[in-house]
Amino acid sequence: MTGQDDLHRDMANLVVPRAGFLQATGGPWDPYRLVDSSGEVVGPVAVYLRDLQAAGRTAATQRSYGMDLLRWFRFCWAIEVPWDQATRSEARDFCRWIQIAAKPGGPRRRTERGGSAGEAAADIAPAAPKRRAANPVTGKPGPGGRYAASTAVHCESVLRQFYDFHLEAGSGPMVNPFPLDRQRRGGRAGAHHNPMAAHRDERSGLFRPRLAQRIPRSILCRSKIGSWAVNCAISDVKRLARTR
Repeated sequence: MTGQDDLHRDMANLVVPRAGFLQATGGPWDPYRLVDSSGEVVGPVAVYLRDLQAAGRTAATQRSYGMDLLRWFRFCWAIEVPWDQATRSEARDFCRWIQIAAKPGGPRRRTERGGSAGEAAADIAPAAPKRRAANPVTGKPGPGGRYAASTAVHCESVLRQFYDFHLEAGSGPMVNPFPLDRQRRGGRAGAHHNPMAAHRDERSGLFRPRLAQRIPRSILCRSKIGSWAVNCAISDVKRLARTR
């Protein structure tokens, strides 16, 4: 699974160019499609997105999956490894890269109908930009200078499903480069779990990062509380009017 290219791959100086983009077509049949730097549609991704659509996935879900696949294909193009020849080494380095790479600076650009740059490349930076202040209403922290752990987790899941799809179809590599965790390969997670014992924090993917347990946020919406109080007062007045 490893070779000389893997031993000499310089991740510290790797630059992933802004190649290709995710295009919004505006049509119902293929809402989004991944286009390479030469303007050609990436066929393996197009087939996979159509399979998602057949399974009832919305256009928003197809866009989310397409952005993850765009990051992966840009990485493969940067290291000059075809997608169907990627091994666990490339998957491992990609998961390292997405957790360490700094997100691009400047204004974000959305995918546009007719073709424009999708998500900019993430260059390795010694110090990422500072995180924005938290939302004063929801308390949700602002986006940081690096990809969030949830983004890395979503990418790993999407890419593992993408290669599982092509593995079953016979159009991809013989081995999924994003394998399951060694403790999960034997079968279903928790198949022999003791019902009297607590569940362990298990991972589904070998390169799946762990997410920190967040404390649920409470939102105090004064406008809703005020409208609720007014409605209650009106109901009380109507009730009293009926009793008289």
